[in-house]
Amino acid sequence: MIQKILSFFAIALLFTSCVVDNGGAGYGYARPVYIAPGIGLGTIIAVAISWTRNKSILWAIIHGLLGWLYVIYALIVGKK
Repeated sequence: MIQKILSFFAIALLFTSCVVDNGGAGYGYARPVYIAPGIGLGTIIAVAISWTRNKSILWAIIHGLLGWLYVIYALIVGKK
């Protein structure tokens, strides 16, 4: 259940971060918008993967700090 919720928010962030309203002139694309300074897409994906694999908040925080490094590691190592 939590994995589905985290996946939904990650996908929603990805789609809504690149579309902007140009003041009635239609929609355009802009640089991605982040939730807060230092929290980007890599952090969100790392936390979601870590929670799915370990079910530990401490490991999710640590892996969130590592971001894309942990995502690449998880892809290389695969499932436990």
